[in-house]
Amino acid sequence: MLSELTKAISQLNIPADWIGIRAVKETSRSHYVRDGLPQSNGQSLTMGAMLEVMVNGCLGYAATNSLALPSLQNAAEIAYKQALAASKWWIYPVSESTRPKVVGKYKSPFLEPLDAISPGEINDLLIRICQKLKINDKIVQTTATVATSDKETWFVSSNGSEVYQKIIALNTHFGAIAQDGAIVQPRTNNGAHANSYQGGWELLKTDNLWHKVQQVGEQALELLTAEECPNIRTNLVLAPDQMMLQIHESIGHPLEIDRILGDERNYAGGSFVTKDDFGKLEYGSPLMNITFDPTVEGEFASYGFDDTGAVATREYVIKEGILQRGLGSLESQARADLPGVACARASSWNRPAIDRMANLNLEPGNASFAEMIAGIEHGVYMESNRSWSIDDQRYKFQFGCEYAKLIENGKLTKTLRNPNYRATTPEFWHSLIQVGNADNWQMYGTPFCGKGEPNQAIGVGHGSPVCVFANVEVFGGG
Repeated sequence: MLSELTKAISQLNIPADWIGIRAVKETSRSHYVRDGLPQSNGQSLTMGAMLEVMVNGCLGYAATNSLALPSLQNAAEIAYKQALAASKWWIYPVSESTRPKVVGKYKSPFLEPLDAISPGEINDLLIRICQKLKINDKIVQTTATVATSDKETWFVSSNGSEVYQKIIALNTHFGAIAQDGAIVQPRTNNGAHANSYQGGWELLKTDNLWHKVQQVGEQALELLTAEECPNIRTNLVLAPDQMMLQIHESIGHPLEIDRILGDERNYAGGSFVTKDDFGKLEYGSPLMNITFDPTVEGEFASYGFDDTGAVATREYVIKEGILQRGLGSLESQARADLPGVACARASSWNRPAIDRMANLNLEPGNASFAEMIAGIEHGVYMESNRSWSIDDQRYKFQFGCEYAKLIENGKLTKTLRNPNYRATTPEFWHSLIQVGNADNWQMYGTPFCGKGEPNQAIGVGHGSPVCVFANVEVFGGG
């Protein structure tokens, strides 16, 4: 495919300064079972190419679902005319330096291929999960889903770029809803669709699968008789599956450079962070170390190159609490005159690449889980996101979790239901007083990060250890 696209780009007849072709082929499958009954089984194949054309310091875009030369030529002409017309009003001129030549490849790691299990076998496994979740008649609903993606991308450019990437990903989810009269409580496996990774069927068929299924069912029932979370300011301990959402909403989105520049304000809002904050802003406590790292093996948003060809590298965005760099592509870096990362990503062949999160991780500290709990006289430990709300500047937020435990005199005691907490982003991250070690560091992901107009839903990954935050406002749902 690379040789065919390279040949095609040399035959395109337009007077552009630079041309890029990003071709994508993606096969997706999904299976959904509710209460032991299959609800849907689907498979889709999408394939096409996005042409990016640079004229007079401006970029134009056009997509086509055919890779035949006449179709590519037609798309290139549309993109050329678009760029030419827009070049009179560009905000910041781009150049070939924002699309440097790059050659390479990337492939996801996996042990068991996605085609190793038939749809019937998948349904049988999901049915068994639902059956095992229903441990009592008070479990009124059970669900189990799995979605897979096999995505190949070829990127070539008129200045010699040739990149091939193959990403194999698996997303699994199961959960139960328990009810006793007016009390209704959900419990899932680490929150909605949080188990998203790169790899094959080995990610679902783990040694502890049935233990986790049993635990989810039991904890759903446990929540029915649990006490309501108290309304109090106290120490808050967050599990990695909730830290995923915390990192995503209060670090990832506000650090997107295009958002800081105002590009998202009419759709998803801006950011409390300004251009002048980089290198100076104390974003959180000195224990806070956040890396942008698409090189982590198996994490959901790993890759070798972004969708404009920029080489993916591990970079600190926050180091010892100080803001270092933004989540901005080569184009946004030039426009804002700020350091960024390789994060130009598109959800499909018919979307242009924009600034997106990829893997954004909180680096581990040195505290064990037992040590953290033992050092707390009073607090609340929370797991698994249930709800979220954050303002359009990513400043004030309120998050809810599925499951909590009261901490009393260094021990986990009573189970609590409907746990929530609220804060402002700077206040919250400055209250970080302990960061767990590598033994309790875990990574999760989500396939549903939305951004852009037209909308682009894309997968991201977040890893974190258990963390302790001091003097946080915690409250119940009653």
